[in-house]
Amino acid sequence: MLELYGTASCPYTTQLREELRWQHKTFVEYDVERDPEAFARFIALSVGDRTVPVLVEDERVVQVGYEGHGCYAARQS
Repeated sequence: MLELYGTASCPYTTQLREELRWQHKTFVEYDVERDPEAFARFIALSVGDRTVPVLVEDERVVQVGYEGHGCYAARQS
């Protein structure tokens, strides 16, 4: 299963989401700034790195950022 961890404000999250859709990939998307549980999983999977987007396949990070770019994810309270 593919999981996309990102933020609503990150244009690279948007670009990766659109690429996955274009490739007809099935994925679950999490906004790490709005979902505290997703944020905790994101931090654990990325070993503390807060760069989004992060693409995870079968509990393993397969991509960080999009085409060499990413955004900083800050957890909102």
